[in-house]
Amino acid sequence: MTCHCGGVRIASYNVENLFDRARLLSSSDWSVHADLLDIYDRLTRALQQDTYSDLDKQQIADWLILLGLGSTDESPFVILRQNRGRLVSRPKVGGIKIVADGRGDWVGWLELTRQAVTELAVRHTARVVHDLAADVLGVVEAESRPALVHFAADLVAPLGGAPYDHVMLVDGNDARGIDVGILTRGAHSIERIVSHVDDTDAKGSVFSRDCPEYSVTMPSGEVLLVLVNHLKSKGYGSPQQSSALRRRQAVRVAEIYRRRRAEGFDHVVVLGDFNDTPDSAPLRPLLVGTRSAPIDLKDVATHPVFDDGGWPGTYTTGRAGNKIDYILCSPTVYAAITAGGIFRKGVWTASGRWPMYDTLTREQDAASDHAAIWVDVSL
Repeated sequence: MTCHCGGVRIASYNVENLFDRARLLSSSDWSVHADLLDIYDRLTRALQQDTYSDLDKQQIADWLILLGLGSTDESPFVILRQNRGRLVSRPKVGGIKIVADGRGDWVGWLELTRQAVTELAVRHTARVVHDLAADVLGVVEAESRPALVHFAADLVAPLGGAPYDHVMLVDGNDARGIDVGILTRGAHSIERIVSHVDDTDAKGSVFSRDCPEYSVTMPSGEVLLVLVNHLKSKGYGSPQQSSALRRRQAVRVAEIYRRRRAEGFDHVVVLGDFNDTPDSAPLRPLLVGTRSAPIDLKDVATHPVFDDGGWPGTYTTGRAGNKIDYILCSPTVYAAITAGGIFRKGVWTASGRWPMYDTLTREQDAASDHAAIWVDVSL
């Protein structure tokens, strides 16, 4: 990595859960479990209804069976928690029966079965974070703040370099427990946090996770406002619904950005896993804006000094169609960029498209399916 002496290095990295991961999300190919993920999503929503009609009950029962919960509360992929009251009964004759008449009749939830990430994969993730040497690091798909603190203190710090003194993650809306957070180090302190988990629009709740705002005070005394995002994935739900929700999220992020700029925040970055390509319609509100309200955010990948190593994508194969991770900058930040690129050593490649860590010899030990994206800024 290049030196960023006198400036600040900002990075975004999807760590794909540091210590454990839902089994349904364990494949790098979303299509493997897409149907089950879609059923899980639909069932989770159906269970929140105040009243279950006869048709609802039949659908809930069918979905439970498809998830492997017809005869047990725990399948290889999903656990049904029934803490108080009962959602279902399973008589010896007649199959599964929905006995609750609505959400108020039982206390519980659906929970994805998790599996541990290999120790070497976690260590490779730590190496990526260490080698990135970012002063401000936005992370995606982290389990919790305690997990991030443990990761930074026990796995990254022993590798040397400046430790991450400031770690923050606010639980979001994702029932699977994959959230976004931030790590900063040295004099780059987190001074202010604003959550948007409860943001709504005309169609309801907006963010699948959250769009937290972190005000980071830099050594110069300037404030850098960081918005960390993980927009709706393509992994489950219909493509049309997923695309529509990503666009709603992009619209809302753009609104938050414009509001903060109007309030006087000059140094702003919007980063994370946006789950879509630069030319996609869902991301247009963030990358272009509208005719009546253009937006001045710029993708660091468009800067002349940005080096993608010949592979513009940030996910799996690195092809252009897999560019889904971003750092977007306000004009003052973009103008101050001195270097930038994509760090791929922790991403598995069977074709040798880029150099990997010497210890990365099999796909399951990869740090992540995502490469990290970084930029140096002289502010």
